[in-house]
Amino acid sequence: MSNNSILLKIENKVAYITLNRPEVFNSFNREMAFLLHDTLDACEKNEDVRAIVLTGNGKAFCAGQDLKEVTDPELNPGFKKILEEHYNPIITRLRAIKKPIIGAVNGVAAGAGANIALACDIVVAHEKVSFIQAFSLIGLVPDSAGTFFLPRLIGFQKALALAMLGDKISAEEAEKMGMIYKMIPLENFEEDVNNLALKLANMPTKALGLIKELFNQSMTNDLESQLALESKLQIEAAQSEDYAEGVAAFIEKRKPNFKGR
Repeated sequence: MSNNSILLKIENKVAYITLNRPEVFNSFNREMAFLLHDTLDACEKNEDVRAIVLTGNGKAFCAGQDLKEVTDPELNPGFKKILEEHYNPIITRLRAIKKPIIGAVNGVAAGAGANIALACDIVVAHEKVSFIQAFSLIGLVPDSAGTFFLPRLIGFQKALALAMLGDKISAEEAEKMGMIYKMIPLENFEEDVNNLALKLANMPTKALGLIKELFNQSMTNDLESQLALESKLQIEAAQSEDYAEGVAAFIEKRKPNFKGR
């Protein structure tokens, strides 16, 4: 399915969502934001989708907000709407969907584009990619949960410096500082992303969704609350068809056939 600025392909239980405004480095306008909302919702509801890949078309992953939109007196929705109706719902959807989401960063990820990538569950980038918290360079502050995720990924001091200085960070540096899961050689990028997505799609995705929920809650829970939630979700996982299949396959010394249930 193609919807102008967002492309969707579903193959082998994987949904490939592509940001598709390459002529402006996949920067967001209002239409593209709402199309991404709808596409993520559709992937969440589709039982045939077991994993999601979010990537970009062309030379960039996403350059953030389309500044032409916010400087056009007729088109500009205003920052309140841009944040509350565009970016904040995207971030909350990425974190709430109980399916693994790969951020496959295929080019520069700047501003909100960088933070949308970092909100994905597993972030990979090829060796030519760069990340930049570009907000301060035009007199703005980080949004799209950059001030939430970045300090937790790389530490307070480093995150604050990147937010203030707007330094460009290579994929290699991003991997070393723990900002992303892995840097992949450019020539292997598409193949490795597909293999990673297929691996996740064939895993016990019911459990993967519960793991995601646990890690989300760990951001704000105290120890006792987190232990209680682990107990609750472990009991839920132990009642799943995937757990029964995993144990049976282990005892029978065969490859499990997980269904995500």
